Amino acid sequence: MPDDETTPQASGPQEPARTGTPSGGAGGPAPGTGESAQGGDGQPASVTERLAQAARRPRSEESHSRRSEAHGHHHRDVSGGWLRPAVFGAMDGLVTNVSLIAGVGGGGAESKVIVLTGLAGLAAGALSMATGEYVSVSSQNELVRSEVSKEKYELEHNPEAERRELAAVFRHSGVDADLADRVARQVSDRPEAALRMHVREELGVDHHELPSPLTAAGASLATFAVGALIPLLPYLLGFGSLPAALAFAAVAAFVGGGTVAKITDRPFLRGAIRQLLLAAMAAALTFGIGRAVGAVVH
Repeated sequence: MPDDETTPQASGPQEPARTGTPSGGAGGPAPGTGESAQGGDGQPASVTERLAQAARRPRSEESHSRRSEAHGHHHRDVSGGWLRPAVFGAMDGLVTNVSLIAGVGGGGAESKVIVLTGLAGLAAGALSMATGEYVSVSSQNELVRSEVSKEKYELEHNPEAERRELAAVFRHSGVDADLADRVARQVSDRPEAALRMHVREELGVDHHELPSPLTAAGASLATFAVGALIPLLPYLLGFGSLPAALAFAAVAAFVGGGTVAKITDRPFLRGAIRQLLLAAMAAALTFGIGRAVGAVVH
């Protein structure tokens, strides 16, 4: 048998072995990964590099990227400015009015006087809380905007000094000096992104996500009124009993304190007992004052 039949040879040139390079092109990024998956040397990008790349992306692309993240957890809204005034308003309304009712009732006032006092305290307290929250949040926002204007002026008139300042922030966070300087230059190429980052680092806020004064005022007014109404319910329902008012307030303080604790991922019982004790102390103190003053007046 001829020698050339003993070992068949493949016809045509052999296909080169695959090197694992994605189909997007030699050395190019894998489809769907984009630049955010790799650094300039082909290695996985660091957090700082990703931050700089995010700053260079258009806002629409950034929003899409945020929506497409899937880390297996979800954060609640903590920047709307409603939770603090809502909780403060409800607890303040409850403690204020139960203390007021306890004080007047301890002094021996009639039921109609207690109802009038409680309703006056509800209206005055709710309006005062709303006004205070509106002025407080507005003033805070105005202060932030004033500081943002100063930072914007510095970025426009002293860009190199601000860039060095931003690079120093990255270095203090543990980023290598060369990388920190490179990222600072990239971020500084977009004035709005640079301003936002400087404000976050120096003021600790995001001036695009400031709380709403109207939201804070509305939440405070509504929840104060609800909290202040609870100890008045027995009188409004015809019971005319101070112990019943105190019992209503105690239940509300217990449930309210526990609910707030659950919202903030703390033990229900701990928050409930804490709020109950604080409300009881306030009511007992004003009851004692009312009793002492009532004895002198009568």
